[in-house]
Amino acid sequence: MQTNLHGRDLIGDLDFTKEEVETVLDVAFDLKRKRALNEPTPYLRDKVLAMLFFFSSTRTRGSFEAGMAHLGGHAAFIESTTTQIKHGDTSTEIGEIYGRYFDGIAIRHCDWALGNQYINEVAKASRVPVLNMQCDIYHPFQCLADLMTIMEKKGRDLRKKKIVVSWAYAASYLKPISVPQSLILQMPRFGMDVTLSYPKEFPLMPEIEAAAAEQAKKFGTKFDIVHDMDEGFKDADVVYAKSWGPLLTTTDAAEGKRLQDKYKNWMTDAKKMKLAKEDAIFMHPLPADRDVEVTNEVMDGPQSVVFDEAENRMHAQNAVMALTMG
Repeated sequence: MQTNLHGRDLIGDLDFTKEEVETVLDVAFDLKRKRALNEPTPYLRDKVLAMLFFFSSTRTRGSFEAGMAHLGGHAAFIESTTTQIKHGDTSTEIGEIYGRYFDGIAIRHCDWALGNQYINEVAKASRVPVLNMQCDIYHPFQCLADLMTIMEKKGRDLRKKKIVVSWAYAASYLKPISVPQSLILQMPRFGMDVTLSYPKEFPLMPEIEAAAAEQAKKFGTKFDIVHDMDEGFKDADVVYAKSWGPLLTTTDAAEGKRLQDKYKNWMTDAKKMKLAKEDAIFMHPLPADRDVEVTNEVMDGPQSVVFDEAENRMHAQNAVMALTMG
């Protein structure tokens, strides 16, 4: 167990070592057990977290607000449009000032080529931990919750377990690429063989794909890229299928939508789930475009763990906050 996390930022998935992630998971499982037993966990009494949102949220806001309350502290919800950021407050000023008001700063900023840079600029100026609630490159807290959920369902030893991280069609909007990027970076470190599957117009950042391959080599696992949804699903222990935009191909919304609409058959249904192992689980960070990305039959079926996954967002986040802000 590593206990040197006080004051640390969590912005990218590799900011914490594998051993440090294991510490986070140990604490998360303990916090979940204590909540089930109704045991108080006031590790952050009188601490205050600033939650700065540039991008709308359901689970992220709810889980951070509830989590801070469970830890004995308070979370201040700050919608960026209600601030003076558009009128001149710079990222450095936000870091300097909020770092003096609050005990931690959490930011969600998913604008392409802006979000991660902004969070890092705030962190550079802040005297308190800065936590990435999702940016254009990473979604580390979702990935920690995903890892926690997989361990609950498949055991702590994940070596030789296969996860397919698959693109899926969505009609709603061109979604960020941060979730699949975090998954392919983190899962090889815990022994999982990763298959990344997407249509050729929907690649992830080449440096992230290269880093994932490097992690797989380091930890003796597999990292493969395929361009066929059925091929990706074959013999998977974990199916993680969601949509993301073709941001490396085009940033034009209309062109992106045209490309997306070419692949309406990339939907997770019962037939595709049968290609995976019989005891495979289906995961999705939510919200999902029902009967577009994934059928209701799968989302609400016995293989789906999406609500356990959503719950674990709170426990994983609480662990990081307790370890970094305490």
